Amino acid sequence: MPSPTPARSPAFQGLILLVLALFGVGGYFGWRKWRETGWMQGYRVVREFPHDPSAYTQGLVFDQGLLHESTGQRGSSKVRTLELESGVELRATHLPPMYFGEGLALVGERLIQLTWQEGVARVYDRATLKPLDEFRYEGEGWGLAFDGTHLVMSDGSDQLIFRDPQSFKEVRRVRVTAQGTPVRMLNELEVIDGEVWANIWKRELLVRIDPQTGEALGFVDLAGIFDHRSIPSDDAVLNGIAHDPASGRLFVTGKLWPKLFEIEVVK
Repeated sequence: MPSPTPARSPAFQGLILLVLALFGVGGYFGWRKWRETGWMQGYRVVREFPHDPSAYTQGLVFDQGLLHESTGQRGSSKVRTLELESGVELRATHLPPMYFGEGLALVGERLIQLTWQEGVARVYDRATLKPLDEFRYEGEGWGLAFDGTHLVMSDGSDQLIFRDPQSFKEVRRVRVTAQGTPVRMLNELEVIDGEVWANIWKRELLVRIDPQTGEALGFVDLAGIFDHRSIPSDDAVLNGIAHDPASGRLFVTGKLWPKLFEIEVVK
């Protein structure tokens, strides 16, 4: 997502205040209850890996021990393939300078990358990152994931848009709510064990979403995983989720972060 911070709606602010209240005075018992029921979960860092501190991470995909990453900013956006262990870039394809790279998903032998305001989804060969095709769509592109049948896309609102992976045509959409409150600013996406997980832009939270109803199944609180205040940019926020379905390993990083973390979600 881009740099400018849009205004938050009262409903979204109410949700965040509700979540934050659980960690303040008077919220301890509610927080503990949410932890016990799995509604609010924490994390444990399993391992740390190097990550390019110049990478404005917009999308992250695990692929048989490698990572594919989409980065943003006009003039420097690209899609690249990395070694997980070393963070070394193995190959990269730069976007034309007018494009702002966004979410990324792997569909078979193709990688599909969104752009922010350009209405273009670019298609690449998985092995070489050679551009193959592109799709057109209306509205903004933020996050993208593949659930095995459909692409799941976010646009910064409270909606998830499901698209045909061959034509990119919209199939359906759902509104994401947490106990009746819209959850907006949905950003980078990942599909994990049948759920859609989303970064909430500018928040150290992941929301777990039922893809059929849009109802939030819970949150993962990643507060303190990285001190982004050490980076002189307001954009250095949590953004990037990758999951290895074979092993269950889960990875997160952020824009301009020098580290990528393997984490375990805990109560």
